[in-house]
Parts: sequence; structure tokens; C-alpha cells
Amino acid sequence: MIEDKELAQLFKAESAEHLAKLDDGLLRLEKTPADQPLLEEVFRESHSLKGAARMLGLTKIETAAHGLETILNTARKGEAPLTPEVIERMTAVLGELRGLVQEALGGETTGAPTTTPSPSLAGGGDVVVAEIAASTHPTEITPSKPTQTASEPFRIETVRVETRKLDDLLTLVGELSVIEGRAQHRLSLMDALLEQWALLEHSHKKGSADCGVHPQGVGRVVPVAEATTTTLRIAELGKGIRQARDAFYEDGARLETTVSTLEEQVHAARLLPLSTVFALFPRMVHDLAKAQGKEVELIIEGGEIGVDKRILEEMKDPLMHLLRNAIDHGIEAQPERERQGKPRGGVVRLCALRENSTVLLEVRDDGHGLDMEAIKRIALKRGLHDETTLAAMTPAQLQQLIFLPGFSTSTFVTELSGRGVGLDVVRVNVERLKGDIRMESSPQQGTLMQVRLPLSLATTRLLLASVGDRLFGLPIEFVHTSRRVREEDMFTLEGRPAISLDGQPVIAPRLADLLELPDSRRLGKAEGVPNVTGDVGHAALCPTYAQAPTVCIVLQVGDERLGLRVDELLDEEEVVAKPLGAPLARVRNVSGLTILGSGEICAVLNPADLVRTAHKGVRIAESGLRSAEPIPQSEIRAPHSILLVEDSALVRAMEKRILEDAGYEVVAAVDGVDAIDALGRRPFAAVVSDIIMPNMDGLTLTARIRQEPRYKDLPVVLVTTLSSDEDKRRGLEAGANAYIPKPSFDQRVLLETLQRLIGR
Repeated sequence: MIEDKELAQLFKAESAEHLAKLDDGLLRLEKTPADQPLLEEVFRESHSLKGAARMLGLTKIETAAHGLETILNTARKGEAPLTPEVIERMTAVLGELRGLVQEALGGETTGAPTTTPSPSLAGGGDVVVAEIAASTHPTEITPSKPTQTASEPFRIETVRVETRKLDDLLTLVGELSVIEGRAQHRLSLMDALLEQWALLEHSHKKGSADCGVHPQGVGRVVPVAEATTTTLRIAELGKGIRQARDAFYEDGARLETTVSTLEEQVHAARLLPLSTVFALFPRMVHDLAKAQGKEVELIIEGGEIGVDKRILEEMKDPLMHLLRNAIDHGIEAQPERERQGKPRGGVVRLCALRENSTVLLEVRDDGHGLDMEAIKRIALKRGLHDETTLAAMTPAQLQQLIFLPGFSTSTFVTELSGRGVGLDVVRVNVERLKGDIRMESSPQQGTLMQVRLPLSLATTRLLLASVGDRLFGLPIEFVHTSRRVREEDMFTLEGRPAISLDGQPVIAPRLADLLELPDSRRLGKAEGVPNVTGDVGHAALCPTYAQAPTVCIVLQVGDERLGLRVDELLDEEEVVAKPLGAPLARVRNVSGLTILGSGEICAVLNPADLVRTAHKGVRIAESGLRSAEPIPQSEIRAPHSILLVEDSALVRAMEKRILEDAGYEVVAAVDGVDAIDALGRRPFAAVVSDIIMPNMDGLTLTARIRQEPRYKDLPVVLVTTLSSDEDKRRGLEAGANAYIPKPSFDQRVLLETLQRLIGR
């Protein structure tokens, strides 16, 4: 009997489905016993039922299902045909399986012996015959007890739904939520229309006060009857508008309630307990600890908390990696723990805690903590910082270095670590789920990893801001506060503009600078000051311009804070954010796009990316700042130059950001002719090109490059929508070093390809 109620319900639904399909399959096999696709289908059902029973320790069900699976396996391999007698006995076993399933789910014991089908060979191997080897009483098959009495109505208690359908339904609910927001905009328009009507009515009444007399004493005299008719029509118009507005209010209220209820129910349908994933880890931790000769106890708490299905799917590998790190890097070997006075066995805690609309996941170990000196050595060896900078860093800043790509303090390459795929992968996965990760470590006390994630990913609430004529959205959960600041209140911090918040300095660049957009001041829009001249010289023409306050949005990402100065702070709005598709799956500072209730397209920004961009960005002196520190020449490196050839402006801009984010200098060309000109002006480390372009396509460009002896070793990477084998062959024949189809484009593939070709 299955003690766990949740597992029992899952097995009840799953076994019912498998048994129904097995029953239907055996009926069809009676007519077409050699139907290969049908044999494959029925074989898979018996195999799945056996696997489910094995997971729950239901030995009788597993044995019977295994017998069915064996018979079907010999038949699908052509080793033994299915005779009517064999199918009849398999049907009898299926009846017994139903009784065993009922028994496992808490029903009465069937009392029947387990009838197990098994194959045997006869005829010296020339003829393969399948027969049933029965137990003590092979003919005593007890049918399963009916699940309901004759007086009870037939009811299906559970329905198995493909997760894809739930995903689609959730997307539609999100779209409905957006429609609700747009309906509110329409209601505002009706209110404005009603105000216009009120002004019209007031004006008409004033003009009709002296009927028969023209207001200016000249022109046509308005008859009293005509004025009365017009007054009635205006009154009827106002009545109609009010009725429409009131009806719109009522419909809007009903729509809001319905959408809210529907959204909650669909979200609840997608929520699964964290134990679904947590249950995978005890065995893994036991085996890994044993392989390293360590004693580790895994304590799990909060597995009953429900989160979105996608979060469970995406967080399995990151949590597994954090647990592996805790065992490999955190927990000491037994002799070392004994020398430190610790218990022989280490403890790793995996805890979940719900906080409002978020869930906090913690992986804590009682090991030796992070080795700060080892982190410094690796950072110095990799050229991330010089000795002076590392010496000035706080412990928290040093700890954050382990989240950089490929950072590892492991000396040896093992199954667990040292392969260059480390906590940066965890960080990227967490940020993709709109979460953040932070860490605490104490010497000889252990390490704590905290991951904060939303419970659901269906919709996002954005704070809308404008830069020039562009709209941008920031996820509201990352917004700490907003305020107005003046230029004289700002100062420089490590060469970057900063403000003081709660007594602490916070870097506060312009959002336009981080996104590499034109400065709105040069477009005639001063921050916080109306554009009265449309000229560039605001400071001279408007003395208050230099002192005008600007809006600053302060983001909080983990322990990091960042101020973003924007032109205007507009509104908050609930939206359905659409991720960027291929080939723009990962674009620096941008997580997706959405359509606002007003119909405008808005880019959804990535707060974690913005923080990293701000700290890595070029230090630019801004007018009005007290001082500007030049970048030391020791910090300047000569990046590899990439020639990017792409005719689509959007794709070109996105690919340019991907490459620049990886540390490359990028020169863009719009077609092959433009690329040839660029190659003649300066050297490049590699060329990344599209194929379908005007004037000169990518294949012709590649062939031209290969004709020049000086370019014979220049790597050429083709990134294109042409993905057939013939297209790839043509690209490689033209002389390309790599061919990446856009339909399956992954920026990691591009960057890894360039790294391999350039040797960077």
C-alpha cells in the first residue's frame, strides 16, 4: 500500500492510463498480432507501468508488468509471434494487475496469486514459442473489485493534461490580463469623451440662453424650435455616453474579477511541490559523498511549498550544482573535521521558505567556507584584477568573483568540478527565471547560497520609464526606490557618477549611457525641464537647466544597488513579457519585449545585466560632477576586433551587443561590399557574416576573402537562416570555418566557436 497520499494520487492516475492503453492494445493485437507500431506502443505502456511500480516498491505489480513487457519484447523483435492463447493469458494478467493496483491504493487485498507471463524457447531454437508459466493455480484469476457501486454515478476524478497545454493556457491567461489593462485605457477615453460632452453642453446652454438672438448680434437668428431640438439631441447623446460608460465600468469589474480568478486557478494548476525536485537529491548526495570518502547528511525542509512547473524544471540542475559544490568544495574530509573539533559527518541543508510572492531556496553547509587567498590567486592569474585592486576588495566583493564565467579554485579536473562550468551557469539560470542569488561564507563555519525566485512566471509587473522617445520596463520586484537628484548632489566613485542613499554611495549612471542610446539632452529633451528651444545649448539659454533635478530609479539585485537616471517615470503595468527568440536568445541588458495596454512595444530590461554593465562600463566624466578620474592605462586591454556583416539593423545591433558583452571590439558592415571596404582599412581577428544580403552575399564575401593570401588564416563564421545540409556544404566549400544556423542559434555556440578559432 502506498502511504504517501500525493504519490498515491499520481500513481492512481498514471496506472489507470497505462492499464487502459494496455487493454486497448491487447484487443487490437488480437486482430493484428504482427502490427509493429502497435507492439511498440503496448510494449512502452507495460515498461512505463513497471517503472512506476518499481519506484514505489510495488513488487507484485512490477513482476507482472515485467512479464507482459518480456512477452511483448520477444514479439516486437520477431522472436516469437503472439498467438490468441498468449494474448488471452496476457489479458487475464491485466485483470489481475487492476486488482493489485487497487490493493496498492488502499483497496481490499485481491488474494489472487501473481500470474506472471514469461517466454520460453522450444524446437531447438528453430521455432520461438511464447507461453505463460503460471504459478500454483494458473487459472485462478480474481477480477478487480469495481471502484464504484451501481448506485454511484461514474466520475473521472483526475485528468492528465500535457504540460504544453497548460503552458499555452497560461500564456492565454496572461494575454487576457493584458486585454483587461487595455480595457481600462478605453474606459479612460470614455471618461475624456464625457468631459468633452459636458463642455459642449455647457457651451450650448450658454449660447441658447438668448434664443432668437445671435450672440454677436449679426448673422442668422437661431429659431427657438431648432435650439430646443439641438438641446434634446445633446442631452440624449450625453445620456447614451453615460449609459455606455456605466456599462463599461460594470463589464470591466466583471472582467477584472473573472481574469483574476482564472489566473489564480491556472497558476494553481501549474504549481508543483518542491519535493518533486528535492526527492532527487538524497541519493545523489549519498553517492557523491561516498565516492569522496566523506560522511554527509542532507537535511531537506520546505518541500511542500508549491512553485511554477517551469521553475522546478529550470532549477533542478542549478540546485544539483550547488549541492555538488557543497560536498566537493565545502565539506572537509573526516580527518580534517576531527582536527578542527567538528563532527566526523558534515551537514548540508536544503531549505525552502515562502515569502509573499517569492520563494527563498537555501543551500547551507558546515564546511570550511571559501578560501579567500585561493580566490585572489585565481583572479590574479586570470588577469581579472591587479594585486592592488584585490587587496582593496572587501570579503563580499571577493566572494562575488566566483560567479564569473569559468572561475574555479579546483586544482584538478573531476566529475564534480574544475571543468570551467561553475556558478556563472547557476547565476544565468536564476536570472533567466527573474530571480537573484547571493552568498555568505565564514571561515571554518560554512557557506550559504540563497536563491530568491518568483512563485510564478506568467506575468510581470513593470515600472515604466522613458529615455528620449523610447519606453523601457523594469521588473518591479527589483526596484528599491526612486527619487529626484540634482547634478550638484552627485559625485564620482571610482570614476563613475554616484549618489548617496541611506548614507551609502550608489553608482548612478544614465540609462541611456548603459544602453548606448543617444543622449536625450542632445535631442532637445532635458531631464526634468521642458524643451523650450529645441537647441543644444540649454545651459546657456536656460540657466536653470544645469540645476534641474533628474529622476533616478534605484535597483536592488541581491546585495548590489544601482541608480538609473531616466527622463521620466511613467507608470506601473502588468504585462506578459515575451522572451527574445533566435538568434537573439541572450542580449545584454534586455530580457524580453512586451506590448503595453496602450499598444506600444516596450523592452523589458534585465536588472542583473544592468548592474554588471554599470560596474564594467567605461568611466566617463559628466558635466557638473566634481571630478573625473581617468582610466589607468594598466586596466586598458586591446580586445580582439570582430567584423560583423549583417544587413538587418535589428539583428546587427543584437549580435553586436552579444559580442561586445563577451569583450570583443565590433565593427559592423551592412553587406559584403561594405565588409570588403572595412577589411581594407584595418585588420580583424575574425569575420561573422550573414549569407543572404544585398549587393554581395556572405558566400561571395567568404570566397573573396579566401582569394586574398593575406586573409588565408582569417576565421570566417557564417550565421544564417539557411540550415539545410546543402547550405552548410556550400558555406564550407566557400571557405567558412564554421556555420551556425539561426533557427538553432545559441550565443554560447557563437562565442565558443570564436574562442576556439581565435584562441582567445
